[in-house]
Amino acid sequence: MSRTALLAMDLQQTTLTHVSPDYLPAAAAALATARAAGVPVLHVALRLRAGHVDAHPRNKVFGALPKHLFTADDPGAAFHPDLAPVGDEIVVHKNRVSAFAGNNLRQILAAQGIDHLALAGIATSGIVLSTALEAADLDYQVTVLSDACADSDPEVHEMLLTKLLNRRVDVATTKEWAAALESAH
Repeated sequence: MSRTALLAMDLQQTTLTHVSPDYLPAAAAALATARAAGVPVLHVALRLRAGHVDAHPRNKVFGALPKHLFTADDPGAAFHPDLAPVGDEIVVHKNRVSAFAGNNLRQILAAQGIDHLALAGIATSGIVLSTALEAADLDYQVTVLSDACADSDPEVHEMLLTKLLNRRVDVATTKEWAAALESAH
């Protein structure tokens, strides 16, 4: 029997400023769906060390970030209050694009018997793409929640969902995922 978890990825104050305000209710719906179905929610957030000593200057994504962003002291690195962890939901910090980078996410998933990952997050061209491809290569079943993911470029978001990700993983709306969860029980 497959055991599913929702990875709520990079739903931090700063990342939300890069996508449409319409995204917030969609992401909240994915979290509500998981919680209502008893699906574990794991929150994944970017956290770099003070001074970004863990971000190489050659890294195009992280080497160019201002040194105060996404550190423990950065208020913009906090989860948006509407998308924040509740109760005993697990928080995992990463230090690169993929949700698996620089942490023990695989160990946590294995300990919980998780073999199916539903993905929600910002950005589709960043953490969603990297995590989906890595998870597929690690033999997880993966469902990308199309309406619970967003990108600063809507065309890139759509292209990734319809021309790339759908070839490697399942792509579904939050409503379609909710229906699949219900039919599985």
